[in-house]
Parts: sequence; C-alpha cells; structure tokens
Amino acid sequence: MVPPVLYAKSGDLQIAYSVLGEGPVDFVWAPGFVSHLEMQWENPDIAHSRERVASFTRLILFDKRGTGMSDRPAGIPTLEERIDDIRAVMDAAKSERAHLMGVSEGVPMSILFAATYPERTRSLILYGGRARFTRAPDYPWGPTEEESEEYLQRLIANGWQQDFTTPDQRRWLGPGLRDDPEFLRWYARFLKSAATPAARIALSRMNRLIDVRDIMPSVRVPTLVVGKTGDPVMPPDCARDLAARIPGARLVEIEAEGHMWGRASLEIADTIKEWVTEAAAPIAADRFLTTILFVDIVGSTQHVAKVGDAAWRDQLARHYAAARRHLAVFGGIEVDTAGDGLLAHFDGPGRAIRCASAIQRSAAELGLEVRAGIHTGEVERAGSAIRGIAVHLASRVASLAGAHEVFVTSTVRDLVAGSGLEFTDRGTHELKGVPGTRQVLGVASA
Repeated sequence: MVPPVLYAKSGDLQIAYSVLGEGPVDFVWAPGFVSHLEMQWENPDIAHSRERVASFTRLILFDKRGTGMSDRPAGIPTLEERIDDIRAVMDAAKSERAHLMGVSEGVPMSILFAATYPERTRSLILYGGRARFTRAPDYPWGPTEEESEEYLQRLIANGWQQDFTTPDQRRWLGPGLRDDPEFLRWYARFLKSAATPAARIALSRMNRLIDVRDIMPSVRVPTLVVGKTGDPVMPPDCARDLAARIPGARLVEIEAEGHMWGRASLEIADTIKEWVTEAAAPIAADRFLTTILFVDIVGSTQHVAKVGDAAWRDQLARHYAAARRHLAVFGGIEVDTAGDGLLAHFDGPGRAIRCASAIQRSAAELGLEVRAGIHTGEVERAGSAIRGIAVHLASRVASLAGAHEVFVTSTVRDLVAGSGLEFTDRGTHELKGVPGTRQVLGVASA
C-alpha cells in the first residue's frame, strides 16, 4: 500500500513526508541526491526495501527541500536548513526520538543532525556516503571539484539525458539494474521528476562544499556504517574511514557491487533490523554538538571612564536587552552574561553568525563596539551551563577579532556551505589553552 503524502512546515517551505508501518520504534530515512515519495513505489525493488524496514519500525520518509514533492527554495539549501527539515518532519509525524538512516548524500546531514540533537536520535545508520564529497590532499575519495563540474556540464550539454552505458554509470548501478531496460527507463523518468535541472545544478554545487569531518567525533549516539565492498561511492577504505571518525561506530561490510541496494536489499534490510531491534543500545545525551557564540564589548574600561558608571549601567542593560531579542529571533540560548561579555549557543552556525551581526548593529546604535567569536563543537550540558574546550575556543577566537568583526573557525565555515556567507582568511593561530593550531576566518558578509 502506498502511504499518503503529507506536508510539514519548515520555515517558509513545505516538506513532503509519508509514514508507513506501525513498529515499536520510529525510523527516519534521509534520502540520497534526489527522491520522489510517490514515484519510488513504482519500482518493485525500492518498494520492497521500504516495506521491509517498515515491517519492524514506523518508517518516516521525506523528500529533501528542492527535490521530489517538497517545495523548491531560492538558492542552495544548506546542511543547517536540511536538518531543520528532519526536525520539522519528525515533529509533524509526532516522533520524539527515532533511528536515523542517511543514504548516500543523506549521510552528512544525518551526521550533523545526530550530533546536534542526540536527544532525538536513537541511533545513526549510514549507507553509501562520505564525510566529504570531493577529493582533497587528506581525503583520497570522490571526484575533484573540476571533475564534478565537468560531469555536470556534460549532463547539461546532453539535455539532461543520463547515459547509463558508461563504465562509471554501470559500476554505480551494479549488476542486475544496469542490464534491466525496464528499470533504466523508469530511473531516467524518476530522475527528471525528482528534481528540476536548476535544482540538480544547485545540489551538485552545494555538495562540493560539504565537509563534516570536524564534527564527526561529536556524534554520541550508537552508529552503524553499512558498506558494500563494490560501492564506487563509498569503497571499503572510505567506509572504514567514516566509521573510524565516529566514536564507537560499528562497520558492516556486505559483499556486493554497485551503489544502489539492488541485489543486496534483503541483506541490508536484515542488517538494519538486527541493529534496530537488538544491537543499538541508548547513550545518555549529556554531550551534544552546538555552535557557541561569544560576544565581547571592545574598550569597555575606557568607555566606562568616559561616560560614567550610571550611564554605563544603563547602556549595558539596553545592550543586553537588544541582544536577548536577537537571540530569541535566531533561536539562540543564553548561557551567561559575565562582565561585559555574552555567551550563547545555537543549533545552527548560520543562525549564530547572523545573530552576531545583528547584535553588532544594535550595539553600534548604542555607541558600543562589539566583537564576536564563533565555533561549532561538542559541549557537555551542566544544568543551564555548557562546558568543554569548544567554549574556550569560541572565547579565544573572539579575542582575536577587532571592533565590529565576527571571527569563526574553519569548522563553522565548512558547515555553512551554500548559505551565501563569505569569509576572509585571518590566518592560522595557536590559541591559549587549546591544543594545536586553528584556521580563523572573518565574516565578510552576513
């Protein structure tokens, strides 16, 4: 039975989702590059894999923004917006906590969600994806940015007609599917229905910017990596690298070729069933990934001497009142306002940057000069406070900034790919009390 397509509100967009099965636990399926909630049921193999998972869970499926039956946003969707969509779908489906599976391109967004919202993630399952889309000197998997763009340009020049006869495409499809004319006809139609050409261009170019390696050690939920030995997207050494970056992650390798589930569907589904029903033990969610904002008033001592104590107290009170309004708008949580500084945290780095800029603008209207530092990292919850090296890192980064500047770490830069935010390199620094060196960047536009 094909489940009805429902809609969840995420910001200004409507995200399409469906619910199938009545199992004892919820299971959210984060799809790959493109998906289509209705058309997927036309393919018997795909339909069977979904039904198999729904036989032991309450399966929640959705189309990412810009694809399938979900709304098309203006511009490139960011990882931050995508995890908002997962949360919106879970809320609409009345799912408080779920096992989350990221498939292919859905892997990075699932990693970010699990690290940010461990209290809503029973476990994390990753299949056929990478922490980074493009190859780098320290990451030998995937195409280069140039190779990715060349492939996209060939597809555009070919009128978006997919050529399934090339060696790369045949390896990607795997045995069975690559020689099935009926499947290939359906799949070509599926790709065109699942995303417009403009959406596929935007998604392809956004994917090149993805790199979630820095946040993977912050994942604190049970994690299973499922790989196929002949998957060209996530070959065995890439799968082992993915699992090694997440504390306690387990790796299951299945002897099979191709990227799609194909002939390995039953074995993959059975692996997931064993994990969900027997192996995934819950972990206390006292540690989580968050974006820390530290705001500091520049030259406060000289300013007090200039205006006097009474005027300073009034000015500071108005500054904090305005800052709290901005925190409310951007979803920030205030932690502390010691002295003339402000410490807050956010569930998304883009929102933290925009909030910092808003605080700077309102402070300037009061005659104050403000600097800010932002870092995304793992913290420990301690009542209403947060602790950890990430907090110190944000403070140290803020101390490098000057008046009206917002400085961020490279981790923040990597997580806001596609947001339109621009940065300038401010060098690599040794930060007091923080091991190693860190690249620091200034926000050029927010």
